[in-house]
This record gives sequence, structure tokens and C-alpha cells, in this order.
Amino acid sequence: MFTGIVEEVGEVTAVEQLTDAARLTVRGPLVTSDAGHGDSIAVSGVCLTVVTVSGGEFTVDVVNETLQRSSLAKVAVGDAVNLERATPAGGRLGGHIMQGHVDGTGVFLSRDERGVTTFSLPPALSRYVVEKGSIAVDGVSLTVASVSEDRFSVALIPTTLEATTLGRREEGDFVNLEVDVVAKYVEKLTAPHVAANAHNV
Repeated sequence: MFTGIVEEVGEVTAVEQLTDAARLTVRGPLVTSDAGHGDSIAVSGVCLTVVTVSGGEFTVDVVNETLQRSSLAKVAVGDAVNLERATPAGGRLGGHIMQGHVDGTGVFLSRDERGVTTFSLPPALSRYVVEKGSIAVDGVSLTVASVSEDRFSVALIPTTLEATTLGRREEGDFVNLEVDVVAKYVEKLTAPHVAANAHNV
């Protein structure tokens, strides 16, 4: 589990294309300080399993399913990525409950002088996003300021802009989105009852 509080901004130092997968090497001195084989690290919001750790860098394999659903398919050497280690049991929940399972990608649309930043929202995800609810953008836990069918806005404080990759995003950049998992569970649990009631009307 993750909470969306980015610990450091890392750098992709190598990208190796494998059969239906890719192997990334990422520099992250802080997150590798106590990491080992098999540990989980969120890379721009994507939960990945550490393969090796050496000299402040770690490698991860990204399977095709993840490449299809996330912006990691377009990652290149030199790209900055948000890094967060998995939250330990009893750890502080600073953001919101996140799985590191990206639901889809959005596009950076604009940011005004107050830090209000707007991203596109895939239609399939819009029903899970509500005003004042939580959403993860590139692994950063954020509060939704406003939402419509095809976009949402968040207010980014200077600290978030400086301490994450969101301050470097430009118009047209892809970002990873993870909606609140609680909303998805509620939908699945209530769907049979909603359908039954609709049938009885």
C-alpha cells in the first residue's frame, strides 16, 4: 500500500526492452537506502517490484499490462519520476490509500498562476472522481477541486510543485491516474441491488 506522499524525485538511467515487457533502472538514493529484492516501490504511481539494488539505483520489470495502462510505456533515459516506498504496517497515512495500480492516463491541460492544474479525465474513470475526493496523479495524492465529464482540476501548493514531477509537467504530457479504490468497491457491491431495483420499477 502507498499513501501518495512522494519521498523523492528519481531519474530513469536505463530502459531495456524485453519480450512483452521493459526493464527500467532508476536512480533513487533515498528509496534504495533500505530496499532489497522483492520490495515494492511506486514509480510515478505504478507499484513495481524491485529486481536488483546497487549504488543508489534499482531495477524493475514492467509487464505489458502495466505498459498499456500507464505512461511508463513512453518513459526514456533522463526522465524524472516520483518515488515512494510501500507504507509499513503502522506507518503514517499522510495522503490516501493507494494501491499503485494505475487505472489509466490523463493529459496535462493547463496550470494557472494560483497553481490550479487541470488534467483530462478518461470517460471510463469520471464516475469515480468527485469534488473534494482523492485522486492520485503520477503517484501524488491530491484533492479534487472540480470535476466534469472529461477533466478535473487540483490546486497544487508550491511544495508539491517543487518536490514532485508535477511542477515540471507541460501541456500535452501524459500522467498516470489512480482513482479511489473505495469507490470501485462500492460500485461493484451495490450494482446488483441497483439493477434489481431498476428491474422492479
